[in-house]
Amino acid sequence: MENTYTVALAGNPNVGKSTIFNNLTGMHQHTGNWTGKTVANATGNLVIKDEKFNLVDIPGTYSIMSNSQEEEIARDYICFEKPDATIIVVDSTCLERNLNLVFQIMEITDNIIVCVNLLDEAKKKKIHINLKKLEELLGVPVVGTTARDKRTLENLKNTIYKVCKKEIIPNPKKIKYSSQIEENIDILEQELINTYEENEQENYRGIPLALEENKISEKLYRWISIKIIDGEEKILETIQQKFNINLEAENIKECTTHIKNNLEKSGITNKNFKDKIVSNIVKNAEKVSQEVCSFEDRDYSGRDRKIDKILTSKKFGIPIMILFLGLIFWLTIVGANYPSELLFNLFNSIQIKLINFANYIHCPQWLSNMLINGIYQTLTWIIAVMLPPMAIFFPLFTILEDLGYLPRIAFNMDGFFKKACCSGKQMITMCMGFGCNACGVTGCRIIDSPRERLISILTNNFVPCNGRFPFLISIATIFIAGAYSAGNGFLSSILSTLAVIIVIIFGIFLTLIISKILSNTILKGMPSSIVLELPPYRKPQFGKILVRSIFDRTLFILGRAISVAAPAGLVIWLLANIGINGESLLTIIANFLNPFAKLMGLDGYILTAFILGIPANEIVLPIILMCYLKGGALVKIEDTIQIGQILIQNGWNMLTAMNVMLFTILHFPCATTLLTIKKETNSWKWTGIAFLLPTLCGIILCMCTTLIYNLMLFIKMWFGIFVKYFQFYIKIIWEILEKILKYIFVTLIKDI
Repeated sequence: MENTYTVALAGNPNVGKSTIFNNLTGMHQHTGNWTGKTVANATGNLVIKDEKFNLVDIPGTYSIMSNSQEEEIARDYICFEKPDATIIVVDSTCLERNLNLVFQIMEITDNIIVCVNLLDEAKKKKIHINLKKLEELLGVPVVGTTARDKRTLENLKNTIYKVCKKEIIPNPKKIKYSSQIEENIDILEQELINTYEENEQENYRGIPLALEENKISEKLYRWISIKIIDGEEKILETIQQKFNINLEAENIKECTTHIKNNLEKSGITNKNFKDKIVSNIVKNAEKVSQEVCSFEDRDYSGRDRKIDKILTSKKFGIPIMILFLGLIFWLTIVGANYPSELLFNLFNSIQIKLINFANYIHCPQWLSNMLINGIYQTLTWIIAVMLPPMAIFFPLFTILEDLGYLPRIAFNMDGFFKKACCSGKQMITMCMGFGCNACGVTGCRIIDSPRERLISILTNNFVPCNGRFPFLISIATIFIAGAYSAGNGFLSSILSTLAVIIVIIFGIFLTLIISKILSNTILKGMPSSIVLELPPYRKPQFGKILVRSIFDRTLFILGRAISVAAPAGLVIWLLANIGINGESLLTIIANFLNPFAKLMGLDGYILTAFILGIPANEIVLPIILMCYLKGGALVKIEDTIQIGQILIQNGWNMLTAMNVMLFTILHFPCATTLLTIKKETNSWKWTGIAFLLPTLCGIILCMCTTLIYNLMLFIKMWFGIFVKYFQFYIKIIWEILEKILKYIFVTLIKDI
């Protein structure tokens, strides 16, 4: 295995590209039934007939003509890294649209293999594709596959081998544009060749043009000529850097000006030149598709379209979305209770044994308390609280993803987000944030625009994550559901779910407002246009869903939470058990924060718990209970009634509950999310803004609700006083009037 060949894997989003990559390399690149899953190059190794191949999965994209992140990565890799072969994966159920990308890549490189995937889906929809004829029309090898079936990939592997070993030499058919465009492309192409290849000794920026890595293929000269005429500055800058050529040379500029003048005389301006190019590509794709595709039933997609008429309608789209999310949350709430209780009991029994063991080995009391009541109890609390809901939520959420429903959510919300000058894809990242905000921040990579991606990152914390749900549910159950459904468990769960959904809707509403403010201030810009594919509905693969959601999401996030919760447990125990003048440091901090907390309708202990809960939101409630009960360790109380009694005894009312719920969704992200934001933005500045933005919103809103509440109480009090005195004076006036009327009446009687 002397040589290592490089093979690029390209294609539209949602065509099974990552599945092919996984099955060829044995790696587990994450796949899903919505667009933009891969936003950075993933690599894996493949061995075919004792030859080693490096397979590169480049981001899924519809085009390589624009400047989105995915398009730039895909275009730059194919063009400048010069892979030995480029596999373009296309969806057999919508071949015409996918061929647009094929024709665009054919203008850059010859070494192309077209992989017609999802043949099983095409068969179900009674679509037949003549692969042999497609191969003839394109001039490149064409292979049919069903990515989920590894056996269908053997032919693809053999073709990769033959193309890389030059046993098959692809000869892509050249796209012909109008005669005016072709003539002028030829003129500029020849000028480039004359300028940069005739004199191989000429240097540009000190680098000889004759170096192999700087050589430009004949095909690329044509493509570069098109880009020069089009005037795409960003692409041209990259071309100059990668090939070390000076496109600002006087002769090139003069030639370009001359060509543009010629084209304008023919009615082809700078504004419509790209449209002419794209239109020609689309016509070619349409023509080829019509020749190779046959349909037994032209209404094959009728079922999907009928469903979409309901799920994406203006009337039913959003209510159904809320219903689906509500169902997931309700199942999570109801289903997580029993396994959480089992885990709590298991960890409690282990804790007792650890305490007995510590006593047996005569471990110092302070050390055993610190390790067991501090670190161990914090870790086990987080596991018991986080694991069951995540183990339920993520599989249910992944089912919606595999079904193809998530892009419909983005479609339904796109109009609202456009009004806020951000991307509709932000709704997908928000949905991911329901499970974990760190996961949602990572998911922001699917957004093309850097500005819109940053807005999505900064506002992702405005929806409650899995760690905040238990707290929200507890408060909603005690102060809302408990007030209207005493003794009715089912009704209580329904009311709790409704309360959480209202909080979520408020979070989404606030996200739109803050996004709009950011778009008009520090992140000014207009919403970018997006191509949002509505993929066909597919049967979920429940086995893969279970494995992926448990290992890729649940355990990954749980591991992150545990890593930051261990030191947090130590800090909390130290603050609770180290005192000054008989008061613990925890109480001292709470008393210090109390005046400010009162302005927010909270108390010092609540605010302290939120601050100490930065490693993991799950420990906020137990810290509050620990403070109220004056305990030195986290408290586990399963009965919500008992929790409610403790809270009410310590001054909680409906205002406190409302402000706690508001601050739960509007406070600083947890440590895991902050670390993820730093990694994604590579900036402490934006990480700091992500910390301050929701926190300031939470503080301001809590202060406003407290002010309004107190104002209403004030008005009520004075209204009561007014009514009281009004009644008193009315009574006096009436008595006087009564006496006057009585006197007049008596006088009149006497006169008569």
